Amino acid sequence: MSIKDFLLKKMLKAQGVPEEQIDMVLKMMEKDPELFKKITEEVQEKIKAGQDQQTASMQVMQKYQDKLKELA
Repeated sequence: MSIKDFLLKKMLKAQGVPEEQIDMVLKMMEKDPELFKKITEEVQEKIKAGQDQQTASMQVMQKYQDKLKELA
């Protein structure tokens, strides 16, 4: 496990995300890191445009839900 994965896992655990979901997210990120980079960039753009983080995240995740299901 890389330092990046370790830190992400610690952060998600601190936010109360269950262990099995954390592992699933990490595996999905390993399969398609470019997709997660694109998702992060789009969420950041929406936040800069004035949306709150939760709304921005939900909109972008909904946009990519089919691709995310394929990775799960």
